[in-house]
Amino acid sequence: MFAPPTSRRYRLRPTFRLTEFQLLVAPSLLTVVGLLTIFLAPRDDTRWSWADIWVSLAYVATVAGISISFGVIGFRGDQVLLPVTATLAGLGLLMIQRLQPDLAAIDPNLAGLAENQLIFLGIGLAVLWLIVAASGRLRLLVMLRRYKYTALILSLALLAVTFVFGVEINGAKLWLSIGPFLAQPSEIVKVTLVVFLAAYLEDKRDLLGSAWRLGPLRLPPLPYLLPMGVMWAASLMVLVVQNDLGAALLFFGIFLVMLYVASGRPLYVSIGLITFAVACWAAAQAFGRVAIRVQNWLDPWQDPRFAGFQPVQSDYALATGGFFGTGLGLGQPWYIPEVQTDYVFSALGEELGLLGTVAILALYLVLVMRGYLIALTTPDGFARLVAVGLATILGLQTLIIVGGVIRIIPLTGITLPFVSYGGSSLLTNFLIVGLLLHISGMRRPT
Repeated sequence: MFAPPTSRRYRLRPTFRLTEFQLLVAPSLLTVVGLLTIFLAPRDDTRWSWADIWVSLAYVATVAGISISFGVIGFRGDQVLLPVTATLAGLGLLMIQRLQPDLAAIDPNLAGLAENQLIFLGIGLAVLWLIVAASGRLRLLVMLRRYKYTALILSLALLAVTFVFGVEINGAKLWLSIGPFLAQPSEIVKVTLVVFLAAYLEDKRDLLGSAWRLGPLRLPPLPYLLPMGVMWAASLMVLVVQNDLGAALLFFGIFLVMLYVASGRPLYVSIGLITFAVACWAAAQAFGRVAIRVQNWLDPWQDPRFAGFQPVQSDYALATGGFFGTGLGLGQPWYIPEVQTDYVFSALGEELGLLGTVAILALYLVLVMRGYLIALTTPDGFARLVAVGLATILGLQTLIIVGGVIRIIPLTGITLPFVSYGGSSLLTNFLIVGLLLHISGMRRPT
């Protein structure tokens, strides 16, 4: 078992996180200079105010304060995750600030986008800091492992409640109404499922390696197939009942990656992929919304004014951006419906060009690979599987949404981590990075 950091370690061993602090210079400059660029872009109105520059300055000060506080409490974990996360979140803040005036002119209900994003960004940073600063004292990973079945029940309960009481938008019932806000329970379900799978697979790792024969197949003992079947069924339930291909694909992808890491059996992955592909094909035949997404993937020009309008406008935006882009604040991304969520990558492609989008994808690659590196260097098996699952969430989610925007796969309607508008997604992603940082700071067993 691992030994969580003690409070004494935090009090008596302060440090200065030089690498992290140096790397934070880039996102700080990006946020300040980016917002100034948006303000200075020639426009036909005066909807911007120089007083709004405080947004970027407050963000820079908050992130720098978090880095300094980590040193004060003696945290000696990874020094790359926070700067990369701050860069992506700062870019998301810039894009929402840039999109709000134009989107509000089209739909007055979108007038508060930037304010909401700023609020959730602040809460997300607080969540990240609290996990790193307090989880050692709370023995967080020990508690998570102990209540693995509670995590599974909570995951299934949240999905069931969303199905019964959820708000349906654009044909999918994915949100719960909480006062003036809409929460997406599937976001937190990603993390609870990772916790359950990590604890279960670590406990049954030896049994998963044993097998009985079914013809040419070698399978683990039947009782230990049950949780795998539950995961398979839960993913299909999300696909069929909630009509959400993106979440179903993400859940099942996380399950397969963690199963492979724990068992080392490619057969399990192959069987899972085949059965899930068959289920997706059946869903495309049975449900109109899924079929429309497949058709838009294959040929959006078949109905460019209605069903295919979004992907067509996205293609135009990406083509307009070219290699260097039109410049921040100089594009016309408002022609794309839901540009602040599903198609924010298209807006980035238009204004930052191919060069900018490749740089953004490189940041995601660094973020995911850093998560896997943390998993490789973590002494505890449960924490290792948690780190693998959390890094896989970020990687798969990015792959799914970017692949959908550029039409490599059908668009599935999930968010681009840290960049897309959405409070539930933003908070969950900061929770993920906070947990990865906490795992990276675990000391080796004595």
